Amino acid sequence: MAKTFRWLLRIFTGISALILLALVFTYWFAARSLPDYDATLAVDEIAAPVEIVRDNADVPHIFGDSDEDVFFGLGFAHAQDRLWQMTMMRRTAQGRLSEIFGRRTVRIDDLLRRLDIYNLAVRSLEAQSPETRAALQAYSDGVNAWLEKVNEGARGRGAPEFWVFPPEIAPWQPADSLAIVKLMGLQLSSHLETEVLRARASLLLPDERVRDLMPEAPGPGVAALPEYASLFPQVPTFTASAEAEPDPLSPFKPRAFAGASNAWAAAPDRSAAGGTLLANDPHLGFTAPAIWYLARLELESGGVIGGTIPGMPLVLVGRSADLGWGLTSSYMDDLDVYIEQVNPDDPEQVKTPDGWADLRTRTSIIRIKDEDPITLTMRWSENGPILPARHYDLGAITPPGHVASIAWTVLSPNDTSMEAGLKLMRAKSVEDGIVAMEGYVAPSQNLTLVDRESVAMKTVGAMPLRDGRHQTEGRMPTPGWLRVNRWQGRAAYEANPEFLEPAGGIVGNTNNKIVERPFPLHVSHDWGDSQRIQRWRRLMQNREVHTRESFIEAQLDTVSPTARGLLPLIARDLWFTGEAAPEGTPERMRQRALDLLAEWNGEMNEHMPEPLIYAAWLRELQERLIRDEIGPLADEFSHPEPLFLERVFRNTGGAGVWCDVLQSDPVETCQDMARMALDDALVWIAEHHGRSLESLRWGDAHEATHDHPVLGEIPVLKWFVNVRQSTSGGDNTLLRGRTKGTEPRPFLNVHGAGYRGVYDFADPDSSVFIISTGQSGHPLSRHYDDLGELWRRGEYIPMSLDPELARAAAVGVTRLVPR
Repeated sequence: MAKTFRWLLRIFTGISALILLALVFTYWFAARSLPDYDATLAVDEIAAPVEIVRDNADVPHIFGDSDEDVFFGLGFAHAQDRLWQMTMMRRTAQGRLSEIFGRRTVRIDDLLRRLDIYNLAVRSLEAQSPETRAALQAYSDGVNAWLEKVNEGARGRGAPEFWVFPPEIAPWQPADSLAIVKLMGLQLSSHLETEVLRARASLLLPDERVRDLMPEAPGPGVAALPEYASLFPQVPTFTASAEAEPDPLSPFKPRAFAGASNAWAAAPDRSAAGGTLLANDPHLGFTAPAIWYLARLELESGGVIGGTIPGMPLVLVGRSADLGWGLTSSYMDDLDVYIEQVNPDDPEQVKTPDGWADLRTRTSIIRIKDEDPITLTMRWSENGPILPARHYDLGAITPPGHVASIAWTVLSPNDTSMEAGLKLMRAKSVEDGIVAMEGYVAPSQNLTLVDRESVAMKTVGAMPLRDGRHQTEGRMPTPGWLRVNRWQGRAAYEANPEFLEPAGGIVGNTNNKIVERPFPLHVSHDWGDSQRIQRWRRLMQNREVHTRESFIEAQLDTVSPTARGLLPLIARDLWFTGEAAPEGTPERMRQRALDLLAEWNGEMNEHMPEPLIYAAWLRELQERLIRDEIGPLADEFSHPEPLFLERVFRNTGGAGVWCDVLQSDPVETCQDMARMALDDALVWIAEHHGRSLESLRWGDAHEATHDHPVLGEIPVLKWFVNVRQSTSGGDNTLLRGRTKGTEPRPFLNVHGAGYRGVYDFADPDSSVFIISTGQSGHPLSRHYDDLGELWRRGEYIPMSLDPELARAAAVGVTRLVPR
């Protein structure tokens, strides 16, 4: 027995030693790719020394004798910290994910190839000025200089992910940066999905009920929408969705997660210190690392500092000594879906206003890991690329003998958005900034600007010109062979909405409706926000003058105007009614929930139970209201729509009819639906979070999911690379934390402000900013998530252009010298 025990002990000790040795080797190999920030390196392609000073938050401050050398330094710094992220974005734009991920990403590659955004980026390179091409080339040279150092010094393949996936990295090219601009455009648009969804709803519902379910933003009425069946009678009433849950690697986000953001500015007479103020927090999907990367560039025109996206030589949001700029998604309707009629005698032709015309075609090969490659035949009509029925549920609204195509400003082959962004970084005034962005194409944004004296907001991006007789005004797919539905060029830049020197001294945008203009210069029928703007307006009006701190307070505000507005409507016949119910009964649980909500002020605080009860109630309520009417199509409405619920409970335009269950004999009232939905919500809460309502925490359900899109799915490893945080806020708060919407954890916080910045031009160096994780994309770096806890607590780091302040607490200084 003793002998057996000794052998078991030896075997256990040996296995443990081998595991420990494997872990040590794994750590050593992975740590080899951690860059040494305190080094002097000889490189090619620079004319004079470049200095990269990294402050104690790992923000690089880049100094050089010329703009090209500074852009070289930015490319070098981006590659040091975010090489895997950059190469993944490039692979995505090129439609080459399946080469390393196999069958899983074929669908993504298929769609990217058909949209052809990488080749469009290559073509757009010719449209850039010599100065822009020089900046792009210098940036590419900086990226490639780090790749050379990785190869020379055996620096762990440049990133730990390259130990899991193929380590071959092609040199960075200027077109790669232009392709990433277009890739961002794909992530920020929801119009294609919205058009298709509205058409599918129109096949099931009368026009007035479609307006309930997908309401227009408040404002003067809009002309009636034609029924989709009247445009294409051959389409079946309902076809099940073919769309699967989106892959974390996909740039195509569901409609609920299209771009969103906040930005507001105050003129000197509305500022306590007498200088302009600007706050901006762009909203994108959360990842680890964050998509944003903080940097400061010392250009010949002066210093600029703010948020960059690795892969592009731009400070997209930030400030210089003279100008601050912020971005919010404009929701401009810059995309149209067309149904093209195929020639029955020749499938390579479609109908046009002038008769049958050949489709342009080209083949492309998708190489798939461990499988045979696939050859695609890509087609384009005069309107744009033809998309197969399997994408975006287009098959559900495409009649037999037809195909779908799209026209989209993102698909411009002469896209000068990069050049406009580089000009903006050098602008000295609000007027200069507006002029600089005239060449900006896509994705359309609302640009908020402040200089030392004035504030403004301008919608930038190409606005399509449509015929005033367009059959659906761009709200649903239309026959692509009718000239009246086709685009007729681009509207003049002056036609884009512009707000200069607002009368009240404050301008802002939360993706809300900004203008009421008749079609075709309407900008959009679909806007991203009808709720946050209410809270923002109140916070701005509560003070005569504002400070940096009051702008921060607004940026971090967690009060839900939706909760304050809807709860009195849906609970008005339930509050304080009925007799006390016995303990342990569903009725008693309902009374306790209603008592909690009656005393609640709508604050979506992570430590409170009321936000979870409220959120679960609204979710179950909308489900009960729409499921019997539209069946499986209800799955597409995964988030409660406040305007829809308000219309129903106010019976606007007869919308109260949604409360009656069609399949039952009794006529249910809205009070009945509210009561049953609350009971459903409490059952769900009991199953997932327990029956003690008072001990619930919203933050337990509303965790921010900064997940690594690749390593974050690997068991054990995911606990090291994913960053999860309990957070406040919700779908409709200024501190926006968009919930996932789908089971098993529908209230996870998956989309929000990955960057926050507040700029005070009374004392510019007192400006502050933050990102949601850390600067490094390397999980073993202390800068992988060091800013994340500050971000969660609503704290910031200094945003200074003072070089001595950066040097005073630098974690390292990298000196690049000409070889």
